[in-house]
Amino acid sequence: MPKRNILSPFQKFVKIESFSGILLLMATIIALIWANSPFGDSYQSLWQYKIGFSTQDFELNKSLIFWINDGLMAVFFFLIGLEIKREFLIGELNSVKKIAFPLFGALGGMVVPVLLFLVLNRNPETIIGWGIPMATDIAFSLAVLKLLGDRVPLSLKIFLTAFAIVDDIGAVLVIAIFYGGNINIGLLIAALILLGTLFMLSFKGYYSKFLNIIVGVIIWILFLKSGIHPTLAGILLAFSVPVRQKINTPAFIDNLMNITNNIKQASITKKPILTKEQIVQIDDLEDWTHKYQSPLQHLEHKLHNWVAYFIIPVFALANAGVIINSNIDLDTTLIRNIIICLVIGNSIGMSSIVLFAKKIKLIEVPEDISNRQITGVSFLAGIGFTMAIFIASLAFENSPAYIDSAKIGILIGSLISAIFGFIVLRLKTNKKSNPYSL
Repeated sequence: MPKRNILSPFQKFVKIESFSGILLLMATIIALIWANSPFGDSYQSLWQYKIGFSTQDFELNKSLIFWINDGLMAVFFFLIGLEIKREFLIGELNSVKKIAFPLFGALGGMVVPVLLFLVLNRNPETIIGWGIPMATDIAFSLAVLKLLGDRVPLSLKIFLTAFAIVDDIGAVLVIAIFYGGNINIGLLIAALILLGTLFMLSFKGYYSKFLNIIVGVIIWILFLKSGIHPTLAGILLAFSVPVRQKINTPAFIDNLMNITNNIKQASITKKPILTKEQIVQIDDLEDWTHKYQSPLQHLEHKLHNWVAYFIIPVFALANAGVIINSNIDLDTTLIRNIIICLVIGNSIGMSSIVLFAKKIKLIEVPEDISNRQITGVSFLAGIGFTMAIFIASLAFENSPAYIDSAKIGILIGSLISAIFGFIVLRLKTNKKSNPYSL
């Protein structure tokens, strides 16, 4: 029973991500049908609708798709930042031994697809898209594992989650370094000074959610105007959120008992309302509860559902609507290259490096994870939907035909990877009874 309690937070995470994958699929199908229907013009015009404001000295009037890709996705990146910080401090990446397995897998899943893309590509105009096949979509990949039930062990799901987080770190670094614009050093320095101030306040033990939101919006604007992609402000802001509580568990329990006793003593009426003393005690309880919660854990918990059930599906709805007809000049070579890199590059890259590192004893793989399961998960690593489309929109920002071609390649490659991974894991793994299966 205690083991069940330990595993339940991760079980909840997997369930959220799995259902998010289903919503992603639904949003993708709706976007494709809508964009290629007689109402396709309304799909295109909706996302180009301008929202914002302008003054004599400042303007921020952007299309709806900009607010989704650069605004809402900043919240997505903020959540990724929270997850990365938590994993490095107290999670599956907080030691060399723990990080080695997913790290080698992520290196293979990033480096080999990129190298394969560079080898296959012959068009100088599409070379900038080399970062597209290196990213894994955790929601879709966990949704596939969810379909397999107890055919896959919990340790494999934990590995895939840790792998995807390491993979996200690599994707974020690539976006920051290679997919930015012309940099305004002055604005960038101003943003970094504000970030440094938040880091210092966090280090000193002061944290205010409202202050972080206000300063965070300013930093986002400064990143936007400086030429650095503003979504990166989200991941940097996440590292300013402290993980430690203001009070420890024994102190919270002592105060909880005192408050409980005080509420009992103040219960002098049977009316369905609280006495003034009880209201005071309830306020104290809220204050102590706030101090007891980890700010990072609390924010991550609050944001996870919003990101999984709203932001990512909306992103898919806005970006997956590729018009497929004979009048569109698609780059079939780019489509083919992305498909090959997602399916073959990720599967060969991840599995070969992990199995080689295992053979020479550089990493320790849990005993309940077989080589065949590693191969199956390596195919799932080729599901690169959300982050891959995001990188494609940055790489080919001024080339709509290349963006559509890249999206088609991502959709087909991700689908093939999901099917292959599902088949390998389903047919090559013996079903075992597991009371803690997800």
